[in-house]
Amino acid sequence: MKISTFRLLVLFPMVFSNLALADHPVPTAELQAIEKKYREAEKANSTRIADQPKAIDAYSRRGDARLFLGNFKGSAADYEKMIELDPSLDVSHWRLGIAYYYLNRFDKAAHQFEIYHNHDNVDRENGIWRFMSQTRLKNMEVARKGLLKYEKTDRPPYPWVYSLYAGDLKAAEVYRKIDEGGFPDRYKERVLFHAQLYVGIFHELNGRDQDALKHLRTAAANEYGRASGTYMWQVARVHYDLLKAKFASKKPKSNK
Repeated sequence: MKISTFRLLVLFPMVFSNLALADHPVPTAELQAIEKKYREAEKANSTRIADQPKAIDAYSRRGDARLFLGNFKGSAADYEKMIELDPSLDVSHWRLGIAYYYLNRFDKAAHQFEIYHNHDNVDRENGIWRFMSQTRLKNMEVARKGLLKYEKTDRPPYPWVYSLYAGDLKAAEVYRKIDEGGFPDRYKERVLFHAQLYVGIFHELNGRDQDALKHLRTAAANEYGRASGTYMWQVARVHYDLLKAKFASKKPKSNK
């Protein structure tokens, strides 16, 4: 299923009748450029795969492009093909876990993040995704009991975000710690992006979709994210679009 903003407007015309692209936190021209870039990447790597069916890097690039376009099934298939061609990639393939998460295959997503922990036991972001998967699969109490353990300090804001998910901090405290961190402005914007993304998702996991949308909208609009176009910024943008569609579909219809 394609869930770019453009596809949402087509799939849910009644829901999005009052949600023009101008309402999106990312300017229209940027959204169009993103769409074009990853459509072209998908096409180019499909052509290469047709000629070189064992080109792992082509599956990797096409898998990324498909996920950024909202084609989670196609993305997961490409990532799985990478592992089929080189089984040693399985333990480090966190991107496959993300594709599984958006396919609602939470058991497989949780497993992927669990085995990644054997590859990198410092990255708390991975532990957050496992927590997210287990919450969706079971509940937050179970997820908290099963939180992965980390002995080494991760980059900011992840120690604080992890404490939020563990129930030891409030969202406002995460932002307060960032404000008190004394970070240079450009680096602070990067730290804020990661906090905005995962504070937003935390609200969503707790059923607070409206609060979640506020934080995810800020993450999608984040200057660091938009300038860098990193994998996780693309995820934030896609996640915002999905939640926006969900939230809008639940809004009561006007009597007018």
